[in-house]
Amino acid sequence: MTAPRSDSDPKTGPTLPPSLETAVPGPGSRALAERLARVESRNVTALDPVPIFWERAQGAQLWDVDGNRFIDLTAAFGVANVGHAHPEVADAVASQATTLLHGMGDVYPPRVKVELLEKLIALYPRGTTSEAPEARAVLSSSGSDAVETAIKTAMLATGRAGLLAFEGAYHGLSFGALDATWRADFRAPFTARLPQATRFVPYDDLDAVRRVAKESADEIGAIIVEPLQGRGGERVPTDGFLSGLRAICDEAGWLLIADEIYTGLGRTGRVFACDHEGVVPDLLCVGKGLASGMPLSACLGLSRVFDAWPRSEGEALHTQTFLGHPASCAAAIASLDVSARLDLPARAAALGTEILDRLRRELACAENVVEVRGRGLMIGIECARPEIALDATNRLLERGFVALPSGDGGRVLSLTPPLVIDADAIHLACDAIVDLLSKETM
Repeated sequence: MTAPRSDSDPKTGPTLPPSLETAVPGPGSRALAERLARVESRNVTALDPVPIFWERAQGAQLWDVDGNRFIDLTAAFGVANVGHAHPEVADAVASQATTLLHGMGDVYPPRVKVELLEKLIALYPRGTTSEAPEARAVLSSSGSDAVETAIKTAMLATGRAGLLAFEGAYHGLSFGALDATWRADFRAPFTARLPQATRFVPYDDLDAVRRVAKESADEIGAIIVEPLQGRGGERVPTDGFLSGLRAICDEAGWLLIADEIYTGLGRTGRVFACDHEGVVPDLLCVGKGLASGMPLSACLGLSRVFDAWPRSEGEALHTQTFLGHPASCAAAIASLDVSARLDLPARAAALGTEILDRLRRELACAENVVEVRGRGLMIGIECARPEIALDATNRLLERGFVALPSGDGGRVLSLTPPLVIDADAIHLACDAIVDLLSKETM
């Protein structure tokens, strides 16, 4: 087999076919699993079956500790938008680390924090206007952190603590975000500490939202929504859902919080998934692909909403030690520049449509498959039973492809590769997926 052509970014090199030197997982991974079990709390890393342990990654491929080379169909939870260890991102981190590795972000801010915020604000969804609205932002370290900022801001701006969220939603596992995360198995152990101030309704059901608005408008301050659900199973709402939510919020006096931690910055074929409907949210959370490998997130929002916070008098009401971490900010600036130079949103749109059309066509008669759906390079294959998706995930790994399950019980095979993955490489993955899921029984 000839190597795939590199049709995305020559700086990342071509995405080569998988190359397996050992059984998967190999002896090195098995040994590390035993060591990890002795030092990490048992609730963190699932060790049965034994996972592969990563050694390095570049572009859309990665190597485990046994020397096996895989194609990454996850972008490491949607983080590596511009590819793993993109040279421009890595160089930006290294350069920043030699001059200012850590600063005092809310007392003596680094220059690079200002530069990143200016770039982010310029990207804010514009709706039908040509100019970005007046907006501001708060930086943080993780997606959950950004959601916490949004929840606090909404409470200050509206005077109401209640949220409306959706079945299937995943907004993080810190206490504020956890209260708006749908899965009961995540919430149940901590119920006594949760505010339980969130009302859940079915995703993509405007009538259900309107009923809550009619019954409980004075209890709720904001709707928090993923414009396309990620961990909930790559669920794409019908056209008009987001604009419908915008209208309901305007009428009820609620804020609209768009959780674009997974969908933002090109993943769905636009800079933000909100842009597909021309919707301007009041608050917007970004993370994951923002810095393409460095821990960084942000809550962006309209200035009039953020003005609900009092002016700092020297002691911030909401902050972190690593607020505006210089190396992470430098990585984000480089990642945004790479994405713009390569027009990765447009590439995700074109390649995603090609892959989605192919999988729908070739899996149309597969008894194991219920639906193939997605937008851009955020694609989900819903299987008839969770065991099918889980088995396919394991068998793909044995063939050299890293994928993840999502959705209810893990019944969806999730494909969210780096946006720079070569077309030949993702088609090679599709060959394996179609072969596995077209079998009569799994």
